[in-house]
Amino acid sequence: MSKTSGPGLRGHRFAAALAVTTLTVLGVAACDSADDEDHPAAAALTWGPCPAAAPGAPRDPRLTCAKVKVPLDYGHPDGTSIEVAISRLGATDPAKRHGVLLLNPGGPALPGLDTPSAMAPTLPKTVLDGYDLIGFDPRGVGTSTPQSCGLENPGVAALFPYPAADGSIDANVQAARATAGKCAAKAGENLRYFTTANTARDLDRVREALGETKISYWGQSYGTYLGSVYSSLYPDRTDRMILEGNVDPAHVWAGEAESWGKGMAERFPDAAAVAAGQNGALGLGATPEEVTRTYLALAERLDRTPAPVPGTPQSLSGAMLRGVTYALLIHNNTLPVLAQVWKAAADLADGHLTEADGKVLQQVFAHSPPTPGVPADNQATMFLALTCGDAEWSHDVEIYAKRSAADRKTWPLTAGMPANIWPCAFWPQPVEKPVTVTGTGARNTLILQNRRDHATPWDSGVGLRRALGSRAALVGVDNGGHYVYHEGSACADNATVDFLDTGRLPDKDLDCTDVTRQ
Repeated sequence: MSKTSGPGLRGHRFAAALAVTTLTVLGVAACDSADDEDHPAAAALTWGPCPAAAPGAPRDPRLTCAKVKVPLDYGHPDGTSIEVAISRLGATDPAKRHGVLLLNPGGPALPGLDTPSAMAPTLPKTVLDGYDLIGFDPRGVGTSTPQSCGLENPGVAALFPYPAADGSIDANVQAARATAGKCAAKAGENLRYFTTANTARDLDRVREALGETKISYWGQSYGTYLGSVYSSLYPDRTDRMILEGNVDPAHVWAGEAESWGKGMAERFPDAAAVAAGQNGALGLGATPEEVTRTYLALAERLDRTPAPVPGTPQSLSGAMLRGVTYALLIHNNTLPVLAQVWKAAADLADGHLTEADGKVLQQVFAHSPPTPGVPADNQATMFLALTCGDAEWSHDVEIYAKRSAADRKTWPLTAGMPANIWPCAFWPQPVEKPVTVTGTGARNTLILQNRRDHATPWDSGVGLRRALGSRAALVGVDNGGHYVYHEGSACADNATVDFLDTGRLPDKDLDCTDVTRQ
């Protein structure tokens, strides 16, 4: 699960989800029955041009789009309707077509209409021949009835509650309460129905609209939770499932967030080693341990005294440095850039910024323009709707203070943020309990997991593997970063493509150690 507002597929993901009335639970259970035929058959889809893409998003000219109407509240399927936007890149050889492959880039709350365009260049001809690649903006996201809390700072990163320099969380408590109140006032009661469980139900309406008996699915980061929920609600409608960079369904979402401290400790040495290898130019330390000490001291210094960035109204804080670090740890090929960011931040704090440092910081402070017609705070709003609405969080402020202080000592790289208070502490009660992810169903799920993934750590992938039991096979890769496929392991890539082509899972879990740096 990525924790920043990412640029799309293979961008960032936050990995970070309980009760309702008996009447609502019973209504939802009826809708989720595998043989439910109560709702009318979907009308034929009307395919046409897609909405305007986000600036810079790759788009295959063959991509077409359509919309599917779904209930806002599946407990009242004849009530208010919303729309889910979907996209399609058709199979390139109809004679070899196997079915549809739905793609979700994670987030939570990343739009996905352009995911087929981004993913297709990484896939071999056999997969492109065999599948219609289907993208979608999940409910409330992008062009699918987008939601907004009217947040003044629209970035997801602004939501992450780093304590004050002295460890106090008083300001975090005030900010969390204010954000939750703003969402309640602006987005209203309906925001409670924008959940992962309802998104999974939407996917089944999409399946029906596509005229498919079953769907195959590839979810990344948060998308792994969405996929595991779908396959648990509709095991008989699930074909081939790939889950990459995984959320442990037993820890949704407060527990998943708290896993980031350990995940950062496992991933950070990869970047520190890159910086140490350039010590002559960077001066951050000759060993990974020295670089780590330099980084921690710099972050703490910026916590106390943020450094003004020339030519901008902004200052570089410790929280911002940690956020950029998290984002650039996503891929191995951005680790050298991260080392340059650390140098630029140190020079800025020392008051002797070079021209090269300035160019690096310009990239750090650059903002991607929003997608036309989509509220600027859409991802942040839906990030909150999902992480706060999927499962109930503690409402005890003192518990967060104690947990954050302990986490701060144990995992200094994250400074107590993952265990701190979030707006979810002041959120309305979820409309239903989380879906239980189990091992019931066909053996049809491939789990891809890096050993040094800071966004959804190794332990989370193992947790999902445990939940799915005999339904799944785990491909573990000795690599860092958040993504597995097309990131340097032929072992993992071959297992993925073979599964899509044939439906065969590895006979047993695989341990891939053949990573080559790209």
